[in-house]
Amino acid sequence: MNPFVEIENVTLSYSDELREPAVQDLSISIEEGEFSAVVGPSGCGKSTLMKLVTGLLFPQAGQVRVDGAQVDSPLKIAGMAFQNPVMLPWRKTLENLLLPLEIVSPHRERLRKEKKAYHQQAEELLKTVGLEGCGDQYPWQLSGGMQQRASLCRALIHEPKLLMLDEPFAALDSFTREELWCVMRDLWQQKKFTVILVTHDLPEAVFLADRIFVMSSRPGKILVERKIDLPRPRELDLCFTPEFTSIVHELRGHISEARS
Repeated sequence: MNPFVEIENVTLSYSDELREPAVQDLSISIEEGEFSAVVGPSGCGKSTLMKLVTGLLFPQAGQVRVDGAQVDSPLKIAGMAFQNPVMLPWRKTLENLLLPLEIVSPHRERLRKEKKAYHQQAEELLKTVGLEGCGDQYPWQLSGGMQQRASLCRALIHEPKLLMLDEPFAALDSFTREELWCVMRDLWQQKKFTVILVTHDLPEAVFLADRIFVMSSRPGKILVERKIDLPRPRELDLCFTPEFTSIVHELRGHISEARS
């Protein structure tokens, strides 16, 4: 089986004046429908990896392929969610959700004619994440956790094959963060899109992912690939078991070694 996302021996430097590239000889392979996570010390190139996969950056050496095609332009089959929900304050929540449809083909050509169907699709997504009836509210009327739920819906509204998550829960309190782990778990189990989660939160990575990739210090490359064999569906009680905490401590050790 060919991988859905494949980064092969990639090197990228942001400037010729920098002594070290951001990533060097970076290779990673992710199967279709897999939930993967990337962890590592600060500045190791996790966000650079995301930009390479989505076609926002291009390598000086090596290749990036998604769904069998070389990435040579911004990826249309990807949805993205970030630490900051970045909701447009002058647009209601439902209108914020529909924003990618105004940009991504073939939805932008259909949006005007099929507006009612798209609105219904957005409302269904909001209901799935516990925001039923919130579509008419402005972002400033929602809590931080509610905004992040809406941001996940916006990333999924055009039914992407690939979802890229760049520390989407890092700014939230621990209770809200754990609630959103479960929301993300349920969305993925329902729709089975491919996920790459970049995070500093090791319990988050272990709870959500099938495989975890540990990156080295700059220049970034993959040091360790850890398969997570914990049974699914996973409940929050799992986080307090010896098996779970053992994996977290193991990953923490790898990151400590990466820093040295």
